[in-house]
Amino acid sequence: MNIIKMAEQQAQRPTNSVQLLAVSKTWPASRIRQLAAAGQMRFGENYLQEALEKILALQDLPLEWHFIGPVQSNKTRDIAAHFDWVHSIDRMKVAQRLAAQRPAELPPLNICLQVNLDQEATKAGIMPDMLLELAQAINQLQNLCLRGMMVIPAIAETKAQQLETFGRAQQLFELLKTHHPQVDTLSMGMSADLASAITKGSTMVRVGTALFGERHTPTKQ
Repeated sequence: MNIIKMAEQQAQRPTNSVQLLAVSKTWPASRIRQLAAAGQMRFGENYLQEALEKILALQDLPLEWHFIGPVQSNKTRDIAAHFDWVHSIDRMKVAQRLAAQRPAELPPLNICLQVNLDQEATKAGIMPDMLLELAQAINQLQNLCLRGMMVIPAIAETKAQQLETFGRAQQLFELLKTHHPQVDTLSMGMSADLASAITKGSTMVRVGTALFGERHTPTKQ
């Protein structure tokens, strides 16, 4: 996306330092196939059953699948078997299940820890002061690879507020990297705020509306 390249230039960051994750939830496999033909290979899904159907339909393509929705314990086996990344880990129990259920023939499952940056009661994610403790515990699990953190900040009314919030996420990410040098992913920013997120160090933006248009009616799961 040109908007990502522009944001990289404005933030004086290297070209292609920010990855685009296409959020394809509620969109059919045919639309994903169209984007793949144009070179987009990373796709994010929130709804497991819908995602599994698309993964099966598109198994002829070398796509990278990211689970970005809440992870329920009864869905960890399918997530462990069919996804390459999980962005929304906020409980040790879920991480342990994913590690135990990851098929031996697959590479380690890439993990991002979801941080509830603004401590909103309606959002999932660990509190910021719990990040290092959970990261240390998860880093000991086989079959998982700790890659970074994911945030969904509160809606900001101004760009200055966006930058302040994303700046706090960036500081937390840098702290995480000092303890876990392999960490390289800050999953942060969506269609409406990706420029601010890139300014503050995002390495992966999750974009749906700007790619696909207004969302279809969500699938009930």
